[in-house]
Amino acid sequence: MQYVFTSESVTEGHPDKVCDLISDSILDAYLEQDKRSHVAVETMVKGDVAVLAGEIASKANGQVDHEAIVRRTIQEIGYTIPDLEFQAETVRIHQHITPQSPEINVKVNKADGDQGAGDQGIMFGYATAETDELMPLSIHLAHRLSEGLAEDRKTGRVPFLRPDGKTQVSVHYEDHFPKEVTSVIVSTQHDPGVDLETIRDYVKSSLLPRVLGKWHRTGIELFVNPGGTFIHGGPSADAGVTGRKIICDTYGGMGRHGGGCFSGKDASKVDRSAAYYCRYVARQVIREGLAKIVEIQVSYAIGESKPISVKVDTCGTGSEDKVIAFVSRFDFRPKAIIDKLDLLRPIFRKTVNYGHFGRPGFTWEE
Repeated sequence: MQYVFTSESVTEGHPDKVCDLISDSILDAYLEQDKRSHVAVETMVKGDVAVLAGEIASKANGQVDHEAIVRRTIQEIGYTIPDLEFQAETVRIHQHITPQSPEINVKVNKADGDQGAGDQGIMFGYATAETDELMPLSIHLAHRLSEGLAEDRKTGRVPFLRPDGKTQVSVHYEDHFPKEVTSVIVSTQHDPGVDLETIRDYVKSSLLPRVLGKWHRTGIELFVNPGGTFIHGGPSADAGVTGRKIICDTYGGMGRHGGGCFSGKDASKVDRSAAYYCRYVARQVIREGLAKIVEIQVSYAIGESKPISVKVDTCGTGSEDKVIAFVSRFDFRPKAIIDKLDLLRPIFRKTVNYGHFGRPGFTWEE
């Protein structure tokens, strides 16, 4: 079986990622003061406006300066460019945050010390032996290209780059494993007065060979800023909302997705914690040599600690009976997940950019 599979990534200056980082920065600020904080915060940005909305239950209520966090986060991303409408110093911030529903709080925090799922839903975890990171090659390379753009911008190595950008990588697969990169798209925001040929030369001669490494070759079809000039970008040009890059955040479309986003949610929300745990378990399956590819699905009912279902799929690359027996050893209850992965720490803003999976430094990747 042969096919070409494509995945995309975005840089930290993309409007949706601006929102994800603001939401997770607020989450971390609460966890720093109260590790039992329950946070569900979403952000919307457009023009010179940022809107915060959601629910928070925390001992730190009233002690976290949301506005300062928003401005500091926007500044860190790099939106301090005079000719853009969206600016760290001048953005107008509107807040619509209320306490978490007491009905949900009772269901989540059980009297017996156990913990119920913060919502119903389905979550997936995926791992593949095709890369050292146990990630699909297409999304892995797309993330590294986006990360490379950000690194070149922030270090000043390429002075004309601006924060917004997208990448896309297409890979030719045979029998579920990659053979070569067929095409790459890099769209990057840039300063006025920079011609397209200068940007293309940078991508072709510097970014691609450095990032693609052994996957770089002559003959890759390359598109650089195919839409033309890209000066007016970020939230100045397009609206952004928390949770709209769920495929970039996970497996680039190679593995399925349950639909719930991660950013702005504490670990009591199984949309986040159970998806991390499914990835953790999937990695263990691959490392044990039980399959070359594995996808794990889990489902929950709100307030219930025991999952409704756990399913595995090896895409024909391993014995599902053996994998099922192996996976059955793992505890998918929310409290067990939080304890195992140590998810009460303020670690979440680090997850936002360039993939929640396939990067070192996270317990679910160890």
